[in-house]
Amino acid sequence: MSADAAQITRRWLQQVVIGFNLCPFAARELEAERVRFVACEEQEPDALLLALATQVQALLEDPATETTLVIFPRALGDFDDYLDFLALAQLWLEDSGLEGDFQFASFHPDYCFDGCQPEDASNYTNRSPLPVIHILREESVEKAIASHPDPDMIPRRNIALAEEKGSAFWRHLLDGL
Repeated sequence: MSADAAQITRRWLQQVVIGFNLCPFAARELEAERVRFVACEEQEPDALLLALATQVQALLEDPATETTLVIFPRALGDFDDYLDFLALAQLWLEDSGLEGDFQFASFHPDYCFDGCQPEDASNYTNRSPLPVIHILREESVEKAIASHPDPDMIPRRNIALAEEKGSAFWRHLLDGL
């Protein structure tokens, strides 16, 4: 399942995130082979947190890898459980003193923004085929944002695109991965 989860997530990154330019910075890193895909087969929260911490440590030790997508194919299927784990992971990041070095971006098959209905198309900007926590280097995020002419436009554009295409379009696209 690990290889399948990584392949599915790579296809999602290529076809959805890059294909629809949801993140204007992703293509460069993927083409440079600076993105690591790691599937965590664990199911218990402590083991999931250890897997995430291991990947943060791997990024600390390997400056050639820009970012890591940690995929949870056997855990965190329930969105509320995922959010609880994400909060735990964020606390770990803060407690470890690495909050200024790394940040987490969250993607889930049932992602739902606060104040949105689950069927709202805008949720698809953060929906992925499997639960994923994306570990980003804070310094790289700051540089990318500084180099973009209008970084505040990115989420607005993504939401407009998601709504224009509609929920059925995105659901079909993700189901095809």
